[in-house]
Amino acid sequence: MTNAVPDTGVAIDSAINPAWTNRAQAQAVARAAVETPDVLVIGGGAAGTTAATPLARKGWRVTLLEKGRHPRFHIGESLLPMNMPILERLGVLEQVRAIGVLKLVADFPNDDGHYNVFSFKRALNAKSDFAFHVKREEFDQMLFEHAREGVHVDQIAFADDGAITVQAGAQRYQPRYLLDASGRDAFIGSKLGIKRRNARHASAAVFSHFRSVRRRECADAGNTSIYRHGHGWAWLIPLRDDVISAGAVCFPDYLKQRKGETEAFLLRTLESVPEIAQRMQGAERVAPVHVTGNYACEYTRMHGRHWSLLGDAYAFVDPMFSSGVFLAMHSAELGANMVDAALRQPAREPRLQRAFEKCFNRGLGEFKWFIYRFTSPTMKHLFANPKDVLQVESAVVSMLAGNVFDSRPVLHRLRLFRAIYALTALGMAPAAFRGWLRRRRQVRVQVQGDTLQPGNP
Repeated sequence: MTNAVPDTGVAIDSAINPAWTNRAQAQAVARAAVETPDVLVIGGGAAGTTAATPLARKGWRVTLLEKGRHPRFHIGESLLPMNMPILERLGVLEQVRAIGVLKLVADFPNDDGHYNVFSFKRALNAKSDFAFHVKREEFDQMLFEHAREGVHVDQIAFADDGAITVQAGAQRYQPRYLLDASGRDAFIGSKLGIKRRNARHASAAVFSHFRSVRRRECADAGNTSIYRHGHGWAWLIPLRDDVISAGAVCFPDYLKQRKGETEAFLLRTLESVPEIAQRMQGAERVAPVHVTGNYACEYTRMHGRHWSLLGDAYAFVDPMFSSGVFLAMHSAELGANMVDAALRQPAREPRLQRAFEKCFNRGLGEFKWFIYRFTSPTMKHLFANPKDVLQVESAVVSMLAGNVFDSRPVLHRLRLFRAIYALTALGMAPAAFRGWLRRRRQVRVQVQGDTLQPGNP
């Protein structure tokens, strides 16, 4: 049975994926009618729903498949200001406001034991000066009203003439265009063997949710608080209902040293930072402790004939700067525009794909440059001692807000920041070199951890 969600037109039906028990049933499946949507989207997370909704609104027949059940726990609870225009275009900004905690700034430690505030109001060419922290199970469920639940994609085939066939449970699909937004499942990437570890960055994370953690005071109550510990960095993100997301991103060699319960390891790491120890006195854990190891990955291709990768199914680097959800949704919006144009003018598909990839990789590269260096002594010094010379600090705030794709004033000043970074590193060369050497060694260290959703690599 199929119908369409009002206002979106995205196809939905009841969950299908029965266990076929005899030959007659198997033959019936083989004879099942092939569905031929204009666009098939694999994955009902932030990227998949963001791509499906505007395509359906433009009149295309869109089917969205999701193997999981919502609500479901997911990390990545802090949105960026550049998410806000996307949410407004999707028509869900007020719904997010209702479930979110207002976020006006991010704070980073300084050298005197306090913290520096980077207010989004000071961003260069700001398109939004606020964002929200959200519980991802609530946020994803809200976006997911369009999805088909409980359907596991089993097979995919690419014909010589470009036709794509997807088998999902009992149903077969032959879409005109396929978007893979399956996250770290990386359905197409895994099938084609194009996934690779990030050769320049490696880290692992351990995290959970806690209640009764002391928040910042007054206007800073909604701050994302970023800390540094001896083996990486840590976060405290305020959520609704007196809940705080707390986690530590660690060098893999440090995480491999953990002994005993993972919760004890997480608490020891967090409490190695005096201010976190103070804020977490009397805290109560209210969610499982998760470990995710060696999650930085990328893919050698973003597109093929009539298919594209979106969000984490194309690249994920690090939760630093809370960029993951924004990058997923931004890639999905760019991808939806590209697919719309390609379906209208099929001959332009390769050129449209190249333009999309170039645009997205440019902004992704800005985040990567900062993420690769964030744990370095040089970056620690610069974030602890900010100076808005020639609006360079304002450009860094713009990066923290997600505005790194098409603002030339921001991009030009971020190049100037790179020069400042290089000069600062020269001034502290021995420490900078030791930090670089340690980061490079981590790439070879393997860490196994659980995953937030079964089936993720």
